[in-house]
Amino acid sequence: MEVKNKSVVLDIFLRGLTDDTELQPFIFGFFLCMYLITIFGNLLIILAINCDSHLHTPMYFFLCHLSFNDMYLINITVPNMLWNIQTQDHRITFAGCLSQGCFVAVCVIFESFLLGIMAYDRYIAICFPLRYTVLMNPCFCVILVLITLFISIVNGLLHSLMVLHLTFCTDLEILHFFCEIAQILKLTCSDSLINNILIFATASIFAGVPLLGIILSYFHIISTVLKMPSSEGKYKAFSTCGSHLSVVSLFYGTGFGVYITSNVIDAPQKIAVASVMYSVVPPMLNPFVYSLKNGDMKEALKKVLVRLSSVMYDEPGAWL
Repeated sequence: MEVKNKSVVLDIFLRGLTDDTELQPFIFGFFLCMYLITIFGNLLIILAINCDSHLHTPMYFFLCHLSFNDMYLINITVPNMLWNIQTQDHRITFAGCLSQGCFVAVCVIFESFLLGIMAYDRYIAICFPLRYTVLMNPCFCVILVLITLFISIVNGLLHSLMVLHLTFCTDLEILHFFCEIAQILKLTCSDSLINNILIFATASIFAGVPLLGIILSYFHIISTVLKMPSSEGKYKAFSTCGSHLSVVSLFYGTGFGVYITSNVIDAPQKIAVASVMYSVVPPMLNPFVYSLKNGDMKEALKKVLVRLSSVMYDEPGAWL
């Protein structure tokens, strides 16, 4: 098999979800709707949190970053896919593909960390309510986000730099609608065993450790809540965790689903369809989960929508 040197500028073909030209308009419209819903929903969450002083708490601080991360993740993948469908040009440069894979890896690991931090926040709020403001002070929250973001960026860069040491064949085609590091490794003509081991190790650590933290946090939360004498107190405690548990189930459930699918099904395009479940669906549904199951968020969103409608009608002082 002919090999291209890694220093040569390469073009990679992203084949997308299907080669059926009749389905292309439907896929374009479907993903465009999902993209707009995701951007609008997460943007509303961010505006609601920033505009309502009652939501200036650690829980909503982390939720704000989760929404921003979801918007960033879908902006990395879907617009390029829509452009490819519209222009029927499925080429992407090797540098662009590698950058996309790096950013996707950063966003996925950062989301995993954020969900773990949010579980820890609920653990402190329910198990140590009197010490909550001290333990979860603003400085500590910022440090947590910065450290996890730094780890996520280093992880993404590490995988990208490891790929640069490989050589690639001339037949560069990915049966997917966006680039992932694991998909790029399948294009190499050199030994990628170390890269695959690194992907497995970092995914196990950076996704497994937050998941373990979530499980332990909710084990202590449930134990504490069950000891509460008041049924109203139990309901209030569980209601603050309901949204987070739904998002955790959605993120990890779809992630494990894709992992199992990729190991059981030997059909790249079916794996690409399954990847939609963790890369597009969770960012779209997260705003609905938090807005439908959270009374404070509902009120804040109503205020934001009222103010937005006021601005549209040029009402002076609408945001004051």
